[in-house]
Amino acid sequence: MKQRDRSPPRNKPWKKLKSMVHWSPFVVSFNKRYPWVQLAGHAGNFKAGDYGRILKKLCPREQQCLERLMRDSLRPHVPTYFGLAQRDGECYNQMEDLLAGFEMPCIMDCKMGVRTYLEEELEQARQQPRLRRDKHVRRWWRSDPGAPNRRGAPLSALAQARYNAIGGRRLAPSADAIGFRIRSIKTNYLERLKELRAALEQSEFFNTHEVVGSSLLFVHDRTGLAKVWMIDFGKTVPLAGEQTLTHRLPWVEGNREEGYLWGLDNLITIFSTMEQD
Repeated sequence: MKQRDRSPPRNKPWKKLKSMVHWSPFVVSFNKRYPWVQLAGHAGNFKAGDYGRILKKLCPREQQCLERLMRDSLRPHVPTYFGLAQRDGECYNQMEDLLAGFEMPCIMDCKMGVRTYLEEELEQARQQPRLRRDKHVRRWWRSDPGAPNRRGAPLSALAQARYNAIGGRRLAPSADAIGFRIRSIKTNYLERLKELRAALEQSEFFNTHEVVGSSLLFVHDRTGLAKVWMIDFGKTVPLAGEQTLTHRLPWVEGNREEGYLWGLDNLITIFSTMEQD
């Protein structure tokens, strides 16, 4: 009978990535005949535009961010913004189609930071609690044996504010452990990530905004072309007064830190280790 190998497993970065993929959605490969919207996972929010552009349903907060980013050092790392456009009675933000220059691209969306909700949303949830009994709560309890109320309280007894405050929306183990969630790795994006980090540390916009729910969009194709962009600024809000963030300190309610750079640091470390293997 074959003996099972009980030696301690090597702590390889790809094993961390494999566990993250288990908790996250998909990576897809496609060719250009498919609509952009079907591949981004935001059905209903996007329409195809003209001249290598896409239309994203208007979010005034995101509009303001994109307008400011066009004048910031982060401009090379975000989609180019072309203003508003009307289509079928709806108003859209018009921006660069990031997939236009790729041949049969593969994409990956990596949610950055340790939380996906704004502090204002947490307070609102406390004032107007709503009960949750969805699959995310069940998955959270299965993944965390020490989760509050795991025993005794019915699923429907978990209010939204408590769900947020104790981390219910930080379901992926990677979010609490290293500050980002990731779908998969297809190629080496290390240099692009380092360039992005340098730009973020010099950016006036980034220094004065709380960046929540934003993602890094990784795109590569069979020719070896690979790029990374910051996307999704619907929950990016300016800080009051002269407040600034480190984007690396642990989040404590009230400090508005979201861990964006902490997650990026860890992402770069993992990619660097993978490069050495």
